[in-house]
Amino acid sequence: MAPALSAMLSVNIRKRFSNSAQFQLQIAAEFPPGFTVLFGPSGAGKSTLLDCIAGLLQPDEGTIHLGETVFFDVAKRLSLSPQDRGVGYVFQSLALFPHLTVQQNVAFGITTLPASEQQERIARILRIFHIQQLTHRKPRELSGGEQQRVALARSLVTQPRLLLLDEPLTGLDAGLRRSILQDLREWNASNRVPILYVTHNREEVDAVGERVVALVDGHVRESGLPASVLDAPNTAALAQAAGFENLLLGRITEKRPSDGVMRVALEGGEHCDLEVPLGSAQPGAQIQIAIRAGDILLAKEMPYGLSARNILPGIVESLETRGTLVVVQVKAGAHFQVHVTPGAARSLELAVGIPVWLVLKTHSCHVVTPR
Repeated sequence: MAPALSAMLSVNIRKRFSNSAQFQLQIAAEFPPGFTVLFGPSGAGKSTLLDCIAGLLQPDEGTIHLGETVFFDVAKRLSLSPQDRGVGYVFQSLALFPHLTVQQNVAFGITTLPASEQQERIARILRIFHIQQLTHRKPRELSGGEQQRVALARSLVTQPRLLLLDEPLTGLDAGLRRSILQDLREWNASNRVPILYVTHNREEVDAVGERVVALVDGHVRESGLPASVLDAPNTAALAQAAGFENLLLGRITEKRPSDGVMRVALEGGEHCDLEVPLGSAQPGAQIQIAIRAGDILLAKEMPYGLSARNILPGIVESLETRGTLVVVQVKAGAHFQVHVTPGAARSLELAVGIPVWLVLKTHSCHVVTPR
């Protein structure tokens, strides 16, 4: 089936689950040609959404359209079978046929085409993913990266109108991920079909994400450019999925609109409060503050003359070296995790029990909706 260039995928569905009284998938979103990263915590509904689009699950309500083609419409009692949707789907498990060679695996979805067209398509897609030398090998004879390339080639040789990728590069090292993503970007540059890409890896988000749709509890919570969605999350669940190490509960004690800030008393210790960006919540409301460990500075002496508005005294509780990173746990009323380099840790002579000062900029403190 030829690619449907510039086709927009429109999804407006609701899917309930009989074994869950709380969770339901309720999505209304449009996905243009190009990469859209589906991001969110485990259990947010990302894989369920892909299964509904692919036709492996049937929603209870709503519609799914790809351009003028109706995949699903409950009111019209219409649901195309998975094989009639022209969708390429790569699962995390890859699901290669172990008894077939690379060439046979790639050819599996196009066996009804004339032999000459089959060979032309197979040769082209094997070149794109740099696996033309592996045609006669079986999956057990391939490395993890080679298996990933074969799985992508098998999906793309069918010339899908839409591509669904569910954490396809899990378990590969950073170099292999970058190489495969580059091949995938080059394929997409020629085909420009909607690609929905599920990942928990921020490096992959930045590498392929032209846009991000953040899912939490079965709903779209935010969408936009990767930096705007993942660097300033609006819920605690999304902040945690985006890698914010510090999630601190507190209550608003004061709002200063003229200064663009408000004060928040943190739970877990006396006289521990932060100045954070002004929000809509009112004094007395409970909120949560998300802070990246790398956005907190450490000092051995109380600093002066800084633009940073939050300077908290604390005690080092623990240190752990993780490769090129030192993870420092500090009790400063509340508990904070701080990341520094080994060189910085040596220079500051960090040790358990010594006093330190935490320095946080106001805009490093992101107000999020508590869980």
